[in-house]
Amino acid sequence: MNDAADICIIGAGSSGMTVAKALKEKGLRAEIFEKGSDIGGMWRYQNDTGQGSCYASLHIDTSRPNLGYSDFPLDPSLPDFPSHAQFLSHLERYADRFGLRDLVRFRTEVASVTPKGERYEVALSSGEVRDYGHVIVANGHLSDPRMPEFAGTFDGDQIHSHHYRTADPYAGKRVMVVGLGNSAVDIAVDIARRAEHVIVSTRRSAWVMPKYLMGVPIDQVSGMIARRFRLSTKATRRVMSWLIRLGVGDQRRLGLPRPEHPMWREHATLSQELLPYIGHGYISVKPNVQALRGDRVAFVDGSEEPLDAIIYATGYKTTFPFLPAEVFDPEAEAGRLYRRMISLKHPGLIFAGLVQPVGPTIPLVEIQGQWIAGVLAGDVALPDTNGRTAEVEAHQALQHATYLDSKRYVLEVDYRTYAEQMRKDMRAGSAGLR
Repeated sequence: MNDAADICIIGAGSSGMTVAKALKEKGLRAEIFEKGSDIGGMWRYQNDTGQGSCYASLHIDTSRPNLGYSDFPLDPSLPDFPSHAQFLSHLERYADRFGLRDLVRFRTEVASVTPKGERYEVALSSGEVRDYGHVIVANGHLSDPRMPEFAGTFDGDQIHSHHYRTADPYAGKRVMVVGLGNSAVDIAVDIARRAEHVIVSTRRSAWVMPKYLMGVPIDQVSGMIARRFRLSTKATRRVMSWLIRLGVGDQRRLGLPRPEHPMWREHATLSQELLPYIGHGYISVKPNVQALRGDRVAFVDGSEEPLDAIIYATGYKTTFPFLPAEVFDPEAEAGRLYRRMISLKHPGLIFAGLVQPVGPTIPLVEIQGQWIAGVLAGDVALPDTNGRTAEVEAHQALQHATYLDSKRYVLEVDYRTYAEQMRKDMRAGSAGLR
């Protein structure tokens, strides 16, 4: 550990590691504090932080060529969609290749971050208090489960998907999964192999895209179409929706309602197995829950179903326990960061990975890391407070015009547009409103 470091990084997952690498390459010294005993964050199954949401059957929805870091691609012998264990192994090799482990202080939780003028006081679980010029928050935002509020009570087992690990406890049972995002459908399919029956309850449905189209990973198909015809993300997703209807058919035939909004306005759900499992009768679809009634659940369409267990795949609240609300209020400020990274109130407080992209997250955070390193090294100049605020407001206006009006989309970004903004900043040596 280097006592001269003036940059603190919170979290040693995939975001913290790539930011640390970018800083190191600029000759900037950083200390990383990790609550757990090893690197990996959410990719380490049963992480001893107690905050991991990784389940045993988890495979990544981004295909292998689009997943790795620019100078450290995944081994081409890996499958199209690697497992969490395979990606963790890749991340460990990345950290070792670039000498990042020595920067990490393990089993050390950040208790609080307090601005002191233009600097930051970081209190650690060890009782130490350290002083830094910049604090980079890279510990993720998928650890505080958001639970729905339904009328009534339920007698069976209830958990949030954050705590789901294997299908074993659900063998021979009737199980409901609430939600239709990627985790919800993955878990529903996983359980359906063991359960008596699985019900998926969805409030407004979602567009379900297969992982493969014409035998090719779907993100590679969409990328090829965008490049070949020079289409925007919105236009590309329109084309993809037509191709999916041709290749998969109308999901309404299987009882899965078609959303009222077009596909380009949402974060689509990927699953190769959900629709076939519905077609085979292993999974059925129900609308939103009206009330919990002991050992049964009533739905808004007037139907009821007996159930043994419920899994709520209802997303997460964005929270950072070490940041007091007066320093950073996620409810109000998570969507109001300059370039999706820098606090408007406290410019030395920087967030890495606090995005949900249409496209791959891991290589996008690599670009964030390079941008952050450029800013902190003095290679990229920032606009003044008014300029940063104007950029945030322009982003929010575009976001509201593009995505659904839902808390789920506060962190949504278009990979291509956002990546090009950061690259332009780095090429120009100054960031702006572009």
